[in-house]
Amino acid sequence: MQLTEKHRQYWRKNLNITAILLAIWFFVTFVVGYFARDLNFSFFGWPFSFWVGAQGALVVYVAIIGFYAWYMNKLDIEHGVDETEE
Repeated sequence: MQLTEKHRQYWRKNLNITAILLAIWFFVTFVVGYFARDLNFSFFGWPFSFWVGAQGALVVYVAIIGFYAWYMNKLDIEHGVDETEE
């Protein structure tokens, strides 16, 4: 099967959004987690670094998943490869 320009454009956009979201995941997981120890003040009775590491990262992960699902549905419709129920 020969890939058309439309297929190449679809996969280019897919790979770009995947790379961007993986970079955000890496930043939140390793960079913010590494520097969270320096955030030494109390937040609702717990150290702020705990909230950043334990709660904030989970919120970002769920947001990444939600955004990826929304974006890919939009991209599928744009390129005519969506799965519509008939």
